[in-house]
Amino acid sequence: MSVGYPMCPGCNREHDSFLDSSDRNQINRELLVAALGDEWPADMIQTAAEMLADSESRFPSGPRRLPGDLVRAIQRERLLVGMLRAISELGYRSTNVQDVIERAGVSRPTFYEHFSNKDDCFLAGFDTCATRLRDQITIAADEGGDIWRDRMRSCFNALLAFAAAEPDAARMVIVEARAATPDAALRRVALLDYFATCIDKKVRELLPAGTARSPVTASGVVGGVESLLYARLNKNQMDDLPALLPSLMYFAVLPYEGHLAAGEELRLKTT
Repeated sequence: MSVGYPMCPGCNREHDSFLDSSDRNQINRELLVAALGDEWPADMIQTAAEMLADSESRFPSGPRRLPGDLVRAIQRERLLVGMLRAISELGYRSTNVQDVIERAGVSRPTFYEHFSNKDDCFLAGFDTCATRLRDQITIAADEGGDIWRDRMRSCFNALLAFAAAEPDAARMVIVEARAATPDAALRRVALLDYFATCIDKKVRELLPAGTARSPVTASGVVGGVESLLYARLNKNQMDDLPALLPSLMYFAVLPYEGHLAAGEELRLKTT
C-alpha cells in the first residue's frame, strides 16, 4: 500500500466510512451511503440498514438477502470503526485484535478476511481519516478564494472543526500514528508533507514576489500546528479548539508577512 499523497488540492476522493458519524453507535442508511458510495442500489443499502437496525447493529444469523460483496464491504467498515474506538480508549500499543472485533461486533475470522493483523487494520483506518481531513481542508482552501490569508484562515478553521467534531479520528492521525508502525510513521510524514507543499505552493502563487519562499518555512508552520494539536489531543483539551485560530494564523503569517500582519491576525476574534 502506497504511503504517498497527492501534492496539491484536488486529489480523487475516496469513500468515507462510518467514521463520519458523530454518534458512532448508530449505523443507518446515510452512513452506509457515505461509506460505500454509489456502488450499490439504494434498495440494497436500505435493506442493510434495516437489518443492522433490527439486530443492534449486527447482521442477523441465517440466510441473508444481501450480496456477499456488500456484506463484506460493510463488515470492513465496521472493523475500521472498531479500530478507531479501541485505540481511542486503549491507545495503539495496548490495543489487540480482540479489542477491535469486540467493538466492531464481528467474528475473528471476519477480521482476518479483511486484514492480516492489527497493524494492517490501523493503517486502513489511518488512510480513511487522513483522506477525510485532506478533503475537508481542500474544500476549505477553495472557499478561501485568492487571498492567501483568507485561504489559510479557512483551512485552519476546517482543521480545528475536524479535531473538535471527530476527536478520535484526529487522535488516530496526529497522536497514535506516532506510536504505531514504521509504515504509519511514513504515512503521517507524507500527510504533513502534503500540507506543507500546499502552503508553499499558495505562497508562491498568491503572495508578492519578495515574500520569503523557502519550502522549509511551510514545513515549520505545519510541524508547529501539528505539535500544538498533538498536545491538546493527548491531554484531551478539546473544548477551546476554535479559540486557537488567531494563534495559528499568527504563527503561519509571521514568517511570510512579518510581525505587523501577524499581529493583525492575533487581534481578530474567532467566529
